[in-house]
Amino acid sequence: MTTRDRTSVAAPTVAATKALTQSRRRLGLSDWLRRPRARQDLITAFLFLLPSLIVFGVFTYYALGFNVYLSTVRWNFIAPVKVNVGLENYQRLFADRRFWTVVRNTFYYALGSVSLGMILGLGLALLLNQQIKARSFFRTLIFSPYITTIAAIALLWIWIFDPTYGLFNYILGLVGIDGPRWLTDVKWAMPALIIMNVWRTMGYDMVIFLAGLTAIPTEFYEAAEIDGANRIARFRYITLPLLSPTTFFIMVTSLIGALQVFDQVAVMTAGGPVDATKVFNYYIYEQAFAYFRAGNGAAVAMVLFVIILALTGFQFLFSRRWVHYE
Repeated sequence: MTTRDRTSVAAPTVAATKALTQSRRRLGLSDWLRRPRARQDLITAFLFLLPSLIVFGVFTYYALGFNVYLSTVRWNFIAPVKVNVGLENYQRLFADRRFWTVVRNTFYYALGSVSLGMILGLGLALLLNQQIKARSFFRTLIFSPYITTIAAIALLWIWIFDPTYGLFNYILGLVGIDGPRWLTDVKWAMPALIIMNVWRTMGYDMVIFLAGLTAIPTEFYEAAEIDGANRIARFRYITLPLLSPTTFFIMVTSLIGALQVFDQVAVMTAGGPVDATKVFNYYIYEQAFAYFRAGNGAAVAMVLFVIILALTGFQFLFSRRWVHYE
């Protein structure tokens, strides 16, 4: 068959495909819904989605809407009357110096734990991506703290940070260094919480980075090695750019989680000493359930919600400059 014959056969097929596509585009939603099969598919899809819609509606959207309302009232959880005060809770919140201390502490904790956790997680992923003995055992060992109860881990680290009998100060004493009073020292309490969280989360970061590393085609490394690129060059120009979607995912999810830290703070320091480790979620708990100021606690929760939403949007906006999906 000549080229002209093939073209003549393919031309009607292409024309028919275009005509079918245009007819489908002209078919509106109302016409589509008149079809019995379409209505049946829609009802089936809705029934499958209904349980999730109910759960999200009650525990997410309704809760968020009620929290917005609660942030504009004065209520102590006991009296039935809720006094509407408008934006007074927010005004009182922004005028409180302790609130700005909470903001600083939260960002200090989040930036420290997320950055260190990602660096150590990437290093461990690069190491355990090699063909070494007992690789699966070490992966499981490093990941296991992430799936352990935070309260149990916090109790363990309270002993590790004990100034008299703790493991850290014992090791420092072996080299002639007097260890600090970790959890009761204003200067060292927050670094102690960061160290504990990095130890807990670096296994999670390692597993996600390992998944990203295994998705990088080996042909790129082979071609770079033939061109004479050393390990540093291959890491800089191949691994990091192709690992950027994984890095972006870990950065977004880890930052959201770190900004909502509560358990380890409640167990290990209770926001002390002298508000040195008081973060957003603990401040919300304190305002709402220790001082019975539901409106103040709801206002703090709304500020945290806006901060997380803004930071997440900011990261997605600027991810176009450094995240490469191809």
